Amino acid sequence: MDLQIDSGWIDGWMDTLIDGWIRVIKNYQVTKKNYYISTIHYLYSLSSSSKRTRPTSSATRSSTAEEEVSNLLLLQTLTCYEFPNQGKTDYYARKRLVVQAKNKYNSPKYRLVVRFTNKDIVCQIVYAKIQGDYVLAAAYAHELKDYGVKGGLTNWSAGKFGLKDLKFDEEYMCSYATGLLLARRVLTKLGLADKYEGVVESDGTVQLTEANEEGPRPFKAFLDVGTARTSTGARVFGAMKGASDGGLFVPHSGNRFPGFDIETKENDDELLRNYIYGVHVAEYMEYLEEEDEERFKKQFATFLKAGITSDKVEDMYTEAHEAIRENPIKKPAQKKTGVKAYPQKRRLTKRERDNAVRAKKAAFHKELAEN
Repeated sequence: MDLQIDSGWIDGWMDTLIDGWIRVIKNYQVTKKNYYISTIHYLYSLSSSSKRTRPTSSATRSSTAEEEVSNLLLLQTLTCYEFPNQGKTDYYARKRLVVQAKNKYNSPKYRLVVRFTNKDIVCQIVYAKIQGDYVLAAAYAHELKDYGVKGGLTNWSAGKFGLKDLKFDEEYMCSYATGLLLARRVLTKLGLADKYEGVVESDGTVQLTEANEEGPRPFKAFLDVGTARTSTGARVFGAMKGASDGGLFVPHSGNRFPGFDIETKENDDELLRNYIYGVHVAEYMEYLEEEDEERFKKQFATFLKAGITSDKVEDMYTEAHEAIRENPIKKPAQKKTGVKAYPQKRRLTKRERDNAVRAKKAAFHKELAEN
């Protein structure tokens, strides 16, 4: 009895196998050219040997294989978008923030990167290279302790004080101070601190840093919010306002600051100033102290421990802004001294290990003789 095989079934099975392998290669973006060529030629050789009902010339097979190779090699030039699956990068925005002007001779495009963690605010001046992003300068909210800010290191002017009970927008203070610290630090590093002082005492008005008639132009950086929500009054715009008042040229408008009226298209400068200096926090402290003293002591325990009352909040941030302008340079980290909890043991030499073995043997024989 002769075994008969349906050639049509084999052809369909081989088509599925070849398509599957090519799909795997595309998905993993293999970058070895020899692997591309050898794999695809091998698959097409299998296909040509099984598909006897549809013979093709060697020239046709070669051209088809080379076409697949060229398509796969094209994947090497494409960006491997890994972070969208993790939700860490907005590539639509990053592409426009990173691309450089072709007529400025490799002049980098700087970004004002603002990120928030549970306990800190990170502000950085970043520029992109082929190898990756490089940080020119950085400032953190936890550094504000050195400038007199006693607590609330993640709000608009500098914790979350439960202001939503009074229908306030998101807190605004320390983000402003962190942006101000970054601006003064990067300008000091570049030697532009004296030429661009920015807004020394902010009154809440929207002002952009203008170029001096004589001297270098202002340092320009574009706001990079990442994947944060850019709602009206968001803390990220507090950091931007601080950097702008610190002397950086950050192109922006005031339609996302607290107090912006969407109907009249005007900003409430007084409300914005209150957010910068923490006046709204002081008002809430007074309100909470009268309404619920127990919650007041729990909510503002850090301020009360440091002796900060409602009438001292504005002065605290004013003095912090002055201290930042006097000395924005980051203090070098102090090396920790003391005994380590788990000191690393030195590896014994060969002679020391042999002596330890002899000592154990001698002690064992001595104990054995005594017994």
